[in-house]
Amino acid sequence: MFGRLNNRRHFKELSEKEILALAISSEEDDARIYMTYAEQIRQDYPATAEMLDGMAKEEERHRQRLIDLYRTRFGEVIPLLRREHVAGYYTRNPVWLIGSLGVERIRKEVWGMEHAAREFYQRAATRATDASTRKLLGDLALAEAGHQKLSDRLTSKHLTGEAKTEEDALAHRQFVLTWVQPGLAGLMDGSVSTLAPIFATAFATQDPWTTFLVGLAASVGAGISMGFTEAASDDGTISGRGSPLKRGFASGIMTAVGGLGHALPYLIPDFWTATTIAIIVVFCELWAIAWIQKRFMQTPFLRAALQVVLGGSLVFAAGILIGSA
Repeated sequence: MFGRLNNRRHFKELSEKEILALAISSEEDDARIYMTYAEQIRQDYPATAEMLDGMAKEEERHRQRLIDLYRTRFGEVIPLLRREHVAGYYTRNPVWLIGSLGVERIRKEVWGMEHAAREFYQRAATRATDASTRKLLGDLALAEAGHQKLSDRLTSKHLTGEAKTEEDALAHRQFVLTWVQPGLAGLMDGSVSTLAPIFATAFATQDPWTTFLVGLAASVGAGISMGFTEAASDDGTISGRGSPLKRGFASGIMTAVGGLGHALPYLIPDFWTATTIAIIVVFCELWAIAWIQKRFMQTPFLRAALQVVLGGSLVFAAGILIGSA
């Protein structure tokens, strides 16, 4: 790995011929990125996909202009020079990662891509000593600035107020179905279902370390169970709830977090100190669940709080009674 990094050229070491070749490959890569994003979201977000199609076409036009300029100055053979070959050159985030984060993240990425390219070329131009190189870098910076303006124009053309509102509402719904709903179910299950075993163990043994081990086992076990159950219950094709892998991770992790919240205080050696902190954490967890229900599920806060706190309190009381028997 380090050998590959050390073999990378610095931008300041490139000739004008190499800078132009690098710009050509960068424009080609960006066009392919835009087309990939557009294909990923076309079915659900057609307006944004049209905007990305326009961006890709514009990148292709800029690439062709750069190729024409290269042919005029240096001939037909364009050396292979890509971003990863140049130390300090701006990079692009993985397409698979950004594409999985939703349409709003893609929109921000598009703007950031053009902004990063423009800023880099501008900084590079100020460091150039050769007049022709300085002009070339300045022209590339202006081209990237033009791309940003094009993005704004295409956004205005394709993403009208109504279209953007519809797409934003769909994106929010998908976020809730894929991440919030499974995560909330996991948090509720982890916070409530582990109350009885943890506090039953606590009051039966009055041993913080034993209580912590029981809480850790209950939390991790519940997290694994909930994660696999959520992932296997629905592939998301018909229901539209999104990737089962994402839902499984959201549910499993939040289940474990819900249980660990009131298990971790039992790392404190003093039993009553640990128990007091654990009880405080429990009520914080329950109020957090009520807030999430209000924020994302449009459940009235008082009703959500009553349901969650009442249910949690009953399980909590059952654990104490069983442990004290």
